[in-house]
Amino acid sequence: MRDGGSGDSTVSENGDKSDDERGDATPASGAGAVRRLTGRLRAHRLLSSAVAVAVVAAVAVPLVLAGSGADAEPCTPVSGTTRALAGDPAAATKALDPGDRMDRIGSAKKLLAHDGFCGDGARVLGRVIDAGTRASGPGKPHTMAQARSAYAVAAALSDREIPAALAPSVARMLAEYEVDALRDDDFGGLGRDDVTGPAVPPAEAALDDHGWVWLGRFLSPSEAHATFEYGDRFADVTADIPDLVAELAKKPQAFAILYDAHRAQLAHYLERLTRQGGDPSYRPGDKYATPTTWTDNDLQDLADHIGTLMALRSGYAKDGTIQDVAAFDAVVRKHSRGTFRPASHRLTTRPPMGDIADRPTSGPLRGDVMDGRRQMFTVLDRWAKERDVPLERATAMRQLMDDYYVRALWMVSVERSR
Repeated sequence: MRDGGSGDSTVSENGDKSDDERGDATPASGAGAVRRLTGRLRAHRLLSSAVAVAVVAAVAVPLVLAGSGADAEPCTPVSGTTRALAGDPAAATKALDPGDRMDRIGSAKKLLAHDGFCGDGARVLGRVIDAGTRASGPGKPHTMAQARSAYAVAAALSDREIPAALAPSVARMLAEYEVDALRDDDFGGLGRDDVTGPAVPPAEAALDDHGWVWLGRFLSPSEAHATFEYGDRFADVTADIPDLVAELAKKPQAFAILYDAHRAQLAHYLERLTRQGGDPSYRPGDKYATPTTWTDNDLQDLADHIGTLMALRSGYAKDGTIQDVAAFDAVVRKHSRGTFRPASHRLTTRPPMGDIADRPTSGPLRGDVMDGRRQMFTVLDRWAKERDVPLERATAMRQLMDDYYVRALWMVSVERSR
C-alpha cells in the first residue's frame, strides 16, 4: 500500500501490454453495462481560491498525438512539474485537495480526468495519487487534506474509463480508505443531507451514548475520514464508488488490490468483535439496535462487496471485456498478497485505516482464488472456532454473509442484462 509506486502496472496508454495485463482488453460493447451498475449497487442498503500557479500550469496541458500514424490516438502529456509532485507528498496533497467547499475540485479534474496519457504519464499520476492521499506511514492517521484529496480523486475519475497503468494506484487509494469506501453504499451518493463536505474531522468518530457512530466501527480516534457519500448538487460533483469499483475490476492487478483489502478488513473486523459476534462498544438502552445490529450490517456490506467483485469478473468474462479468464485469474493470484486470518483473541487496538489493508498476511492464498464464498467462510469459521462463538450465533453470521454474497451475484447479473 505505501510503496509509493505503480511501476508494477503493465499497460501503457499507447496500447502496449505486458504479460501481467494480457486478456484485459475492454471492448466498447461493455462500457454501457458498467455504467448501469450504479443503480444496483446503491439500491440494497439497509440504512436509508485555486491551487498555486505552478500546479495549475502543470496540469493545464494540451493534447498531443501518441505515435506517428494518421490514426494515432490523442493523449495528454504530463509535465515535469507534475512529475515532481510524485516525490513531494505535501505538494501532491495540495494539488489534489478540493478544499472544504470544493472550490478547488477543478484542479484535480484537470490533473486526472483524461482519456489517455502520453508515455508513462498514467503511472506518474498514479504515484501522485499515492503521495497525495495515503497516510505518511504505518500507524499514521489520514489528515483532513489527505481525506479530501481521496474524495477528489474518486470524484474526478467517477464515470470515466481509467487507463490500465493508473488503475492499481486508484485501487490502492480505495484500499487505503477501506472503511470509508465500504460505507458509501449505505446511503447512496447524495442520500446523506447531513454530510456537508468531502471529509470530516476526527471528532466525528466519537461514539454516541449508545456506543455508535455513523462512520463505522473500531475507528482510530485521531483520523479524518473521506465522505465519499457526499455530493455537491450545485457543482455537479459526486464520488461514485460503485462505478469506480466496476471500472477498476476490469484490470486484474486493481482487482487483486481491492480483493485483498476486503479480505484484510474482514479479518481486522472479526478480531475486534465480542465472543457473541457483537460490538464491544454497544451500550444498553438503544431501542433501535442490539449489540449485533451494526456488526451484522457491516458483515453484510463486506460480503456484498466481495460478491460484487466476483459478479463483475463473471460479467466481464461473458461480454468479452475479460478476453482470457485464466490469464486474468493468474494475474490476480500473482498480485494478491496472501491470506488474512483474525487473531485468536479479541483485539482492542484501533489502528488507522491505512494499516488495515497493509496488515501482514497469515500465509499464501490457497484454493480457488475466485471462490469468494469459500475465502470468506474459511476465515469466519476459523475465527468462530478459535473464539468459541456459540453455534447459533456463528451459524447466523455465516447465513447473513452468504445471503448478501449471493444477493450481490444476482443483482449485478440482473443489471448487466438490462
